[in-house]
Amino acid sequence: MSKAFQPETSSDDDDEPANGLPPLPAGTRNYMTPQGWRSLRAELMQLLDEERPRVVEIVSWAAKNGDRSENGDYLYGKKRLREIDRRIRYLTRRLDIAEVADPSAHHGKDQIFFGATVTYADNEGVEHTITIKGIDESDSLNGEVSWVAPIARALIKAREGDEVQLMTPGGLQVLEVISVHYPAPERA
Repeated sequence: MSKAFQPETSSDDDDEPANGLPPLPAGTRNYMTPQGWRSLRAELMQLLDEERPRVVEIVSWAAKNGDRSENGDYLYGKKRLREIDRRIRYLTRRLDIAEVADPSAHHGKDQIFFGATVTYADNEGVEHTITIKGIDESDSLNGEVSWVAPIARALIKAREGDEVQLMTPGGLQVLEVISVHYPAPERA
């Protein structure tokens, strides 16, 4: 049977995050900072208002050129359209269940909650700084961790000066919380 006549595989795993992001734990909320929410919303609007219409136009033009089985613009365009639609569904679902938590509400406090930037020392005395953010917005290369990450779960509710225990593959680590910072409230 020719590949042209095989049905496309349609996956119903649209809840599987793009970019390798971990899925949201069952029964939990999708906490997100206001900046993270705005970023996801901007991506969704860009896909809906700019990229999808542009790809639809290309696919429409390519379809008018006749033989679709060897039409690269048509085949690539249809594939890209499926990717865009999948991302739109994913972003829509994530934004629908998002609970925006403004970390600036804790500005000046020394207890660790969602949105805190925490400096801690490990067993060897090496200092590390992380910011606890939402699953969809954390970026480990920039020192941001998801609130569901083991390090974040160990640190949440601790205060400056506290020691917390974290079980790692290398054994038990005792972390000392050195400082806790929150962003200042935005002025209107």
